[in-house]
Amino acid sequence: MTTQHPVRAELADGREILFFSLPGNVAHPVPDVRPLAARPKGAQSEVRRDRQTGDWVAIAALRQDRTYKPPADQCPLCPSPGGDRSEVPAADYDVVVFENRFPSLSHAGPDAPILHDGDLQAPGIGRCEVICFSSNHTASFADLSHDHARLVVDVWRERTADLLGRDGIEQVFCFENRGEDIGVTLSHPHGQIYGYPYLTPRTTSMLRQAREFAAVHGRNLFGDILAQEIADGRRVLVSGEHFTAFVPFAARWPVEVHIYPNRHVHSLVDLTEDELDSLTDVYLDVLGRFDRMYPAPLPYISALHQYRSDGIQADGYFHIELMSVRRSETKLKYLAGSESAMDAFITDVTPEQMADRLKAL
Repeated sequence: MTTQHPVRAELADGREILFFSLPGNVAHPVPDVRPLAARPKGAQSEVRRDRQTGDWVAIAALRQDRTYKPPADQCPLCPSPGGDRSEVPAADYDVVVFENRFPSLSHAGPDAPILHDGDLQAPGIGRCEVICFSSNHTASFADLSHDHARLVVDVWRERTADLLGRDGIEQVFCFENRGEDIGVTLSHPHGQIYGYPYLTPRTTSMLRQAREFAAVHGRNLFGDILAQEIADGRRVLVSGEHFTAFVPFAARWPVEVHIYPNRHVHSLVDLTEDELDSLTDVYLDVLGRFDRMYPAPLPYISALHQYRSDGIQADGYFHIELMSVRRSETKLKYLAGSESAMDAFITDVTPEQMADRLKAL
């Protein structure tokens, strides 16, 4: 796959846009002629520490003005052949990445400040990117060919390596929200890539568990979880040479699947070509099962958990977690009092039942 040399261009307000193409294809961006105000020179948001938990919260009031459920003919992620109608000034594209116009975090780069343990408030330094998986407005990730899906995986990998090397970024998170039930406001197939200036609360919690487990047992927690799931077998959906997909023992969501590499790596950057191919196959397999569950496409979140290879992140183990709030064909699992207020999840279907359902698909 060819992703090392994307075609770079600039949007009307100065934001960066990157075009990635399948072998044999060439991107041809045109000038973005929209009358956009120049991008601010500094961070447009701030982060504040919640002293009750120690967690950081991003305050990004500019996001109130972001695009909300536009008609299909006004989609900001579709190609704009004249450079005047969308965020993608080109007649067509395979995969494209650009800086979010309404970022939660921005302006990571040379000499960007870092957060310190004693800080309570700081500029919202980081980077928020949009990644469009296809120019086809009605497609979904599961519809992509293997080569096209592999291109997306390679772009995730390239962006991870790039952002991890920037000042002000501590963690890189690639994710997709699919479906209005999840809260999606743009139906075009796309995801996002966040470069956080801090470790997120879930990552911090998982790394704490991993450190404590290693101190007692001398093994990697995530590797132990994978080994136990494979040995049990009841919840395993796909088991290959390089990757394994399973419904986790203590699933929090009605539909939840984790995809693990069969060896310990920290991020997509560490995977071999064969492993990247295997990941693409397994990922498409799981998403295909999701789309066959009900007459309507399953809403889901896909979360790529990645880590640096040193320091407090060394015990991290790259994996993907996919989850859905749909608990039946006609019912949603709302994250109400117990989940939202206390972070205490209560599930309505056993992981074994869901694994059997997904296996049958």
